[in-house]
This record gives sequence, C-alpha cells and structure tokens, in this order.
Amino acid sequence: MATSDSPAHSKNEAVFGSNENDTRYSEAEFKEEVGGLTFDQYLAGGLGRHLGIFSTTSLIIGRIIGTGIFSTPSSIINGVGSLGASMFLWVLGLLLSISGLCVWLEFACMIPRSGGEKVYLEAAYRRPKMLITTVFAVQAIALGFTASGCIVFASNILVAANRTVTEWAERGIAIGVIVSVTLIHTFIPKLGVHGMNFFTVLKLVLLLFIVITGWVVLGGGVSRVPDPHASFRDAFAGSATSGNPYATALFKVLNSFAGWSNAMYVLNEVKDPVRTIKIAGPLGLSTCGILYILANVAYFSAATPKEIAASGTTVASFFMGKVFGTSAQRALSVLVALSAYGNVLTVTFAQSRVNQELAKEGVIPLPRFWASSWPFGSPSAGLILHFIPSFIVIVAIPFGDAYSFILDVEGYPGAVINFLVVAGLFYLRWKEPNAPRPFKVWLPIAVFFMAGQAFQLVAPFLRPPGGKGDTSLPYWLYAVVGISVLAASVVYWLIWWVLMPKLGGFAWEPRNEPLKDGTNVIVYHRRSKK
Repeated sequence: MATSDSPAHSKNEAVFGSNENDTRYSEAEFKEEVGGLTFDQYLAGGLGRHLGIFSTTSLIIGRIIGTGIFSTPSSIINGVGSLGASMFLWVLGLLLSISGLCVWLEFACMIPRSGGEKVYLEAAYRRPKMLITTVFAVQAIALGFTASGCIVFASNILVAANRTVTEWAERGIAIGVIVSVTLIHTFIPKLGVHGMNFFTVLKLVLLLFIVITGWVVLGGGVSRVPDPHASFRDAFAGSATSGNPYATALFKVLNSFAGWSNAMYVLNEVKDPVRTIKIAGPLGLSTCGILYILANVAYFSAATPKEIAASGTTVASFFMGKVFGTSAQRALSVLVALSAYGNVLTVTFAQSRVNQELAKEGVIPLPRFWASSWPFGSPSAGLILHFIPSFIVIVAIPFGDAYSFILDVEGYPGAVINFLVVAGLFYLRWKEPNAPRPFKVWLPIAVFFMAGQAFQLVAPFLRPPGGKGDTSLPYWLYAVVGISVLAASVVYWLIWWVLMPKLGGFAWEPRNEPLKDGTNVIVYHRRSKK
C-alpha cells in the first residue's frame, strides 16, 4: 500500500483509495498487485532507520561526484566539437536533473520506501501483473553495475604510479576494487556508511580545489598557462551538426548527475524520510551542479578543447599537470582514484538495496536467498547480485572503448525507465487526483523532463557525421543493446508469468514467508487450477 510518513500520515494511511465505494484501487487491490506486502512489512529487517540528513545528502553527493566530472568532459567535447556546445549540455543536464528530482520527490514523498523507480513504476503500471516489475528488475540487475568507477580507479592509480602495465593487470586492479567494496558492505556495513561520508567530503574538497585553481588561472596567476581565455573565444566554433553526438554526450552528462535519485533507493533506512529527502535531494544536487559547471570552466581555462578531448579518462589529472606539472598530476590522480572508489562504495550500497527490494517481490528466482540480510543486517546476497554483472563487464569489454560504451549502454535503458516514470506521474495525477502528496511537482517541469528523455530515445539513431560515434563500435549499438535488454525482460515475463502457468495448468500463488532476520519475502508457489 502506498503511504506517506509525513506528519499528516504518520500512521501509514493509504495514499490510494481504501473506501469500498471508491472507484479507485482499494488498499487490498493495490497490496495484491504489488506483491502482497504491507508498508510495514516492506520496512522490516535490515539495518533500520539510521541515515540522517547529513548521511542522506552525502549519499547523493557521493553518488553524483564520482567518475563523471573527472573523466567524461573529454568524451563530451570530443563528441560535440566545441566548448560552447559542451557547456550548453552541462547546463541542460543540470536542468533536466533538477526536473527529474522534482518528479522523483513527488513519488518518494507519496511512497517513502526503498526501491526508487521500481516502486514508482509499480504504483502507476499495475496491469499486466508483474510486467513492469520484471522489466525494471532485468534492467536494474543486468545494467546496474559499477564497472566504470572501477575502471577509472585503475587508470588513475596507474597514472599516479607512473607505470605502464598490461590491460589484464589494469583489469585486475578494477576487479580488486569491486571485490573490496562488496566485502566491506557485506561484513562491515557501518564502516561502509562512514566510508561513504568520508569520501563525500574528500570529493567536495577536491572539486573546490579544482574550481579555485581555475579562478587563479583565469586571473592570470599561473605562468604555465599563457592565455587562459583562449578556449572561450569563438566558443561554438566546430560544433557538431548532427543530433546523435548531442544525444550520446547528453547521456554522459546525465550519467554524471545520475546520483540525485540515489537516496530514493534506500528510504527504508532514512530517518523521517519525507522531510529528509525534501532537504537532502535539492541540497545535494544543487551543490554538485554548481561545482560541475565551475569545474568545466576550470578545465578549459588551462587547456584547449582539442587537448581536453585527447586527455581520455584522466581529465582532472591532466588539468593539474598543465597547471602545476607532473608531480601535481600524479598526486591528483591518487585523489581522483579515491573519489572513484568512494563512488563505487556509494553505488554498490544503493544498488544492493534495489536488488533486495526486487527479491522481496519474488520477481527473481530464489527470492529468499537474494532478499536475506544475514548475517550482519546488510543485503549480502543483493551485494553478490550486484557484483556479478560488474565483474563480467570489467573482464569482458575491451578497455579501449569500455568506459564510453558502458556509460552509453547504461544510459539508454535508463532513459526508457525515466520516461515511463514521468508518464506514470501524469497517469496518477489523473487517476488519483486527491492522493496525499507532501511534495507536488509543477507539471511544466515534469513535461520538460519527459521531453528530455524522449529526445534521448530517438537521437541515438540519427546518423552522426561520417557514421562514427564516440567509440570504434557502431554508433547505434549501445541503443540496440539497451533495447535488447528491455525486450529480453518482456520475453522473460511472458514465459515465466504467462506461458508457463497457461501450459502447465497452474497459477502462481504469492505467499509471505518471513526470514529469520525479520525480512518479509514474497515466494510464488504453483497452485493447480483443477
């Protein structure tokens, strides 16, 4: 049952209609259609509510400031061709992210429990039964990896060590990152939370240092940069003229801002979730947005667009090398690597909770195992489920194109899910106009966000100049791979939830089977129709 923890709904009353004469969904109907657990049953088990405003804001900032701002400006300028176009996309990405945050806040305040998009999609798309949950589950598990952060850690730590090693040695470092993070969150969960807070502060200090250094460069205080304003003259010269490079670059910008929804995945562990998320969400995103734009200005004050485009995934350390020399470049590479490690910590923390929520619904095989919080209160099995695709991506994808392709593949299905979420908001505004909404987004803002997602769904198929995207792979491949993942989820739903029961002459019967740690899990059993 969708509920709110706001003062007006402290007893978890229904957001949706519960009067038997009401034409809207009743509490019992809604409860049945999202898996059969009550609001309080969803909250049972785990670590309890232990995240305050600071930790929740840190969770958001720590996810947003990760690898993106230190690595992706090179691929963005390489794709769109000019400083002006690049800066335009960073501003557009921030505005779209703010719009998306407002949409998510309305849902989060209506239904303050863990799961994020999973919960919001289930509230809006209740028919066919289990379809939207299955689609989200396959997308979240298959593409919810943190391989990009591990790769950035490996590349930066090698720059700091001033060593050239084999590709498999670099893969080994990346694997070590995901293994250590998984072990920390599994066996020492409180250390994981403290670690996320520490790395968040470190990231903010690092970004502020880059921004302040940029101001000094623009003021003419660095002799190594003779003309700090060169990049800003005729800023739009050489801009791409096709829609495809802009869509691809926008994916990367939005991926850099992606953490604004991070706290929504763990609301079961947030104190006073409605009040906290209304403060932490805007505070975290606005802080990162301002620093991101100023950091881009700093980068281009010290280097030309061509130099930035050629710097690869070590933009921030390249910037420091231009300003202070090789020693500073290597020192900053260590800090960027630590930032990437903190990002992996944060993403893994949130994604494992999403996996656990999916297991509670019984939508994946062996739900009792994957939903378990044994033995330390952490979603240990959910962490394993997150580790597996991350490990596969690190091992399987060629490193030359790995970083850009990973971001692109993650971005396209994410745009599809985002489009469905905002469409669901419009549907619920029409279907449930009187539902309590502690936060209500202005509809033109939601329309703007929806338009941005629609553009991202279409533009990747527009042919770029020369027919070549930002990797050596076909420019349309990442979108096709993303669509294939979503299509596979529909096929899985059709086989598991429709064809098997029909051909086998049975129905899936959901039963709540609590685990020893207090976690409630829905397990589907076969019930003969005879």
